[in-house]
Amino acid sequence: MSAPAPGPSAALREIAYLLERERAEPRRPMAYRKAADVYDALDDAERERLAERDAWTELNGIGLKTAAVIAQARAGQVPTTLATLRAEAAPIPGDDTSLRRALRGDLHTHSTWSDGGASIEEMMRTAKALGHDYCALTDHSPRLTVARGLSPERLREQLDVVAALNEELAPFRILTGIEVDILDDGGLDQEPELLDRLDVVVASVHSRLRDDADTMTRRMVAAVANPHTDVLGHVTGRLVEGGRGKRPESDFHAEIVFEACKQFDTAVEINSRPERRDPPSRLIEVALERDCLFSIDTDAHAPGQLAWQGLACARAEAAGVTADRVVDTWALDELLSWTRR
Repeated sequence: MSAPAPGPSAALREIAYLLERERAEPRRPMAYRKAADVYDALDDAERERLAERDAWTELNGIGLKTAAVIAQARAGQVPTTLATLRAEAAPIPGDDTSLRRALRGDLHTHSTWSDGGASIEEMMRTAKALGHDYCALTDHSPRLTVARGLSPERLREQLDVVAALNEELAPFRILTGIEVDILDDGGLDQEPELLDRLDVVVASVHSRLRDDADTMTRRMVAAVANPHTDVLGHVTGRLVEGGRGKRPESDFHAEIVFEACKQFDTAVEINSRPERRDPPSRLIEVALERDCLFSIDTDAHAPGQLAWQGLACARAEAAGVTADRVVDTWALDELLSWTRR
């Protein structure tokens, strides 16, 4: 028996999700999500008046394509655009791996509070629908102004928002977190008191990526040794494809950095973003030789990107990473015991 046709808002959001999952140009899914937000803001009487005149395009944020989706969904149909995307959706490589089946969560995601494309609620409801037990919200820290990094005041406000949402979504758990910038001296770009309150801290280099190997190694080891750091994010900073162009790997002494990760019990992130594929496979093998823990994360900036974990799972399994070495295969209590160590 086929599933019932979704309502207008659900149809628009599913279209956005499927476009993001297939790596569409970001403005396309954003248009469908914006239309869903506009539709949700209407009361029933306004919707009826617009439907009688088929006047959806009178609303700012709804165009011809999104209006057609609304009209078809209100008529009880699966909108044509949605039906096409469902039919064309290909399996994510790596989704059939034992490692992907073992994952219970995702420790690196973003929302519209920094440079993400969807609200905290939409990101987390999607993570829950994907079967996660937990998902960390890790918006950027203050110095990354281009990504609207969170000041201490905004981060405190976000913690209140997450607490309220956790009451609604339980037993699914939103983990409070941050992707904190590693500063030039290896310090972390947020108040220590706030870092101490968070469930998960991902530390990443976003600046001076072309420093020499000795400088970068000292910087990364200092961050790894910080007791607040749980995960070392996208370790080389490379970009191998995509709209932002290509960027070479940072130079650092991998054996020293990964030995520090082992000694200070910091997980090495295997980043799922197709344009990153970070670390390169040879460095996953070095971290594995050093007996490191790993975190397989999407670094998702939109709901559809939360489906990308299989991409990193395939690379991890090919390198010999087993589920017991991956922290986001652990049950929530075990994970939080580790992050609060």
